Amino acid sequence: MSTEEQDLTKTICPYCGVGCGIQVRSGEQKGDMRFMPWGDAPVNEGRVCIKGGAATEVVNHEDRLTDPLIKEDGEFREASWEEAYSRIVEEMGDIRDQYDPHAMGFYGSSKTFNEENYLLQKLARRYGTNNIDNCTRMCHASTVWALRTSLGAGAMTNSMADLEEKADVLWIQGANPSEQHPIANSVYFRQAVLEGATVIQVDPHANKTTESFKIDDTERHQHLQLNPGSDIPLLNIVLKTVLENDWVDDEFIAERTEGIDDLRETLEDFDKEAAAEECGVPLEDIELAAEKYANANNSAIFTGMGMSQHTCGVDNIQNEINLALITGNLGRPGTGVNPLRGQNNVQGTCDVGAMPNVLPGYQLVEDDEARASVEEVWDFEIPTKPGLTNVEISHESGDSVKGMYIMGENPVMSEPDGSSVGDRLEALDFIAVQDIFMTETAEFADVVLPATTWAERGGTVTNTDRRVQRMRPVEKVHENTKHDLDILMEVGTRLFGEGFDFDGPEAVWEELREVTPIYHGMTYDNIAEEGIQWPCLEVGDEGDQFLYEDGFDTESGLGQIEGVRHQPPKETPDEEYPLILTTARVEEHYNTGTMSRRSPTLNRQVPENYVDVHPADADRYGIADGDMVRLQSRRGEIEVKAQVTEATKEGVVWTTPHFPAASANRLTNDVLDERANIPEYKAAAAEIEVDIESRGAEPADDWRPTPAFTLVPLCWGLTRYRQPLTVLATVRITRFADVGDASDRLAGVSGSFSFTRLGWQGVSHSSDTVDDPEEAVATLDAKGGTVEVFAETVQIQRSSRSMFESKAIPLEEVTDVEYSDGFLTGHLQLRQTGVDSDGVGLISHPIDENTLHFPRTERDAAHGVRDAILERIDLWPWSDRV
Repeated sequence: MSTEEQDLTKTICPYCGVGCGIQVRSGEQKGDMRFMPWGDAPVNEGRVCIKGGAATEVVNHEDRLTDPLIKEDGEFREASWEEAYSRIVEEMGDIRDQYDPHAMGFYGSSKTFNEENYLLQKLARRYGTNNIDNCTRMCHASTVWALRTSLGAGAMTNSMADLEEKADVLWIQGANPSEQHPIANSVYFRQAVLEGATVIQVDPHANKTTESFKIDDTERHQHLQLNPGSDIPLLNIVLKTVLENDWVDDEFIAERTEGIDDLRETLEDFDKEAAAEECGVPLEDIELAAEKYANANNSAIFTGMGMSQHTCGVDNIQNEINLALITGNLGRPGTGVNPLRGQNNVQGTCDVGAMPNVLPGYQLVEDDEARASVEEVWDFEIPTKPGLTNVEISHESGDSVKGMYIMGENPVMSEPDGSSVGDRLEALDFIAVQDIFMTETAEFADVVLPATTWAERGGTVTNTDRRVQRMRPVEKVHENTKHDLDILMEVGTRLFGEGFDFDGPEAVWEELREVTPIYHGMTYDNIAEEGIQWPCLEVGDEGDQFLYEDGFDTESGLGQIEGVRHQPPKETPDEEYPLILTTARVEEHYNTGTMSRRSPTLNRQVPENYVDVHPADADRYGIADGDMVRLQSRRGEIEVKAQVTEATKEGVVWTTPHFPAASANRLTNDVLDERANIPEYKAAAAEIEVDIESRGAEPADDWRPTPAFTLVPLCWGLTRYRQPLTVLATVRITRFADVGDASDRLAGVSGSFSFTRLGWQGVSHSSDTVDDPEEAVATLDAKGGTVEVFAETVQIQRSSRSMFESKAIPLEEVTDVEYSDGFLTGHLQLRQTGVDSDGVGLISHPIDENTLHFPRTERDAAHGVRDAILERIDLWPWSDRV
């Protein structure tokens, strides 16, 4: 095996819940890590999105915490680990002695591993409280509640693979997988559409998902653009239409469900016309969608935070479950109710018990038998009553809660009404934070512990379709940082003496699976590189691709149907705040932005927050596209740039939570679903003020966008075959020709190509092709540009949320390649070309050769492209305004 092959570490992308496998290569300098494709990774088969390709950029970021910090007189100072540990143990002991164990709150993290979250929840319960929670409370708690109580398990009922192969209708409600789960969308959902599946998307905001399918003008696509908070009326129309037309599965209902009479009674006097008006969607469109879903052979529901983040979130998900149950769309491939998890270990963090009401494996803390089973292994008594959720812990700060231990979470940014969260944290006696950066929350801490990143330590994570996978360490970057697991073991041992001293993550895993029935059959050896989907009850089990084939895991063994009635958002438009504010994520960023905002690649694509405003509202307020506006709610205000677009509905404004200076969560409403305690992020009353000065200055006349490059997966789109060949070019710009002023302007630029998404049949999102070279020169913006390769062309783009300008350039192929360990290897030479302001006088800047890898499989060989490799990519001239 070559040295280069030995340097490659197989691990899992640290961003969304799809669980894409990636490889990381160590550079010559410590902390210099580069992304490489893992061609036969079980979930993504080598494909990555822009976040995955840029994941290594933050590992050695200059903002990394490198030493423990202790706050004295309002200022942080560096401290030894001994001093930091002693302070934490002393403060936690004092809080327990002076008050009681329930005066502490513990925050787990979906950005950390199963073993670490398991140990934190064990520590909290050994301390004497069930006050342990994680960010699932902010995104999917209502989904977990509804699925667990009505079907048995708070997870996807099916798998991305069986959904792609078998689903005839994809009902996507409150989710935008093209933007939030790009590889799931391109590899699985888009492929299902290419093979004939119909898409029904229910969302207040138009987005990239249906654009990526390219079926928006066909009978196989419907976008039901409802008003925020009207999901229950819309689904009740669907349910009543199905019942009226007898599009139900009577046999399935009789044998496998209970509660159909309650649903019929709930809908008996339901007025479909009035409900359609409430939704803002034509009744006939909703009825047509009902017919398509109910009459397909296999229909699958995909749900997201657009459904869960409401005060009626549990009822929203229950109505989706109702629809699946009455039509018999559960318990077989291509069906089910499938929440798409947002972070790479949201599912696992819940699975291992980092929640206030359940022990590992979703065993209720109030269940005497379950509690006794876990206590036998742990050798201490577990509190018998559910604890506080993280939002409740925050609300009780300074009152019943006196201290917090926070691992890898950022509640100042993630919780609603964010402006008040900091005030509550200041009322606490003590806060300990372990993290990789000085987050907005860590600023409030008394002790800050520097942890290691995802690329520096090992453990397991569980993806959105229940696949447990191993993450493997590349190398540790900063000497005085410590792994989250090591920190927790030390704190636990100092507090309690026994039960927290393990010989690494595998030893923790062995105890974890002993008390977690759904994980019991998994070992590190049989997880291997493929991973295993739970439930895996005994060693040797292969796990289950889909759930409930023979029955549901409820007390009666039957799926629970329950009629629900509309509950409007707790805050609706009025004279003072006449607009509806709703929020969502964008593809290029990730939750509170702690990692993604530190990635040059991602920040270059979307450097600041913005608000989508409908043209009719823009006319009414006098807003032009690009104007700075002040977006206000009863809780606060932010200044953002307005984007005038029909993607949002009239009367609805849309923005994101990623940017501290203008986070949507300064405005969102701090009210909760009464059962799941999830906040209502998706609907609040808002207003816009437009008479403010714009931030920043216009670009100078001699401004020139700097070409900046990141990693590029290069893809041949093979239209007749199921999977495209994925190629990765890792390119570092090392020198430029001596071309006078132009060389000075371009000197120092380094990086590699950036690729936004993979696809078939050309670019996977809508494009306005620029055919004229001079027009391309005038319009392509290198600062926000990307490069994509499809089917023997280079695609150069300037991208925004609403426009993609492109120019295709032919490629050359060579056959002088070497094959080893599953990869064909050759060389790539890149030339960048610039032009002067008149569009003439081309200037070439040669760049050193760099190795190019791409996977070879039997399928690729059959496609006749196994020997294809790039020798040169000549970029179309970038705009050069000088």
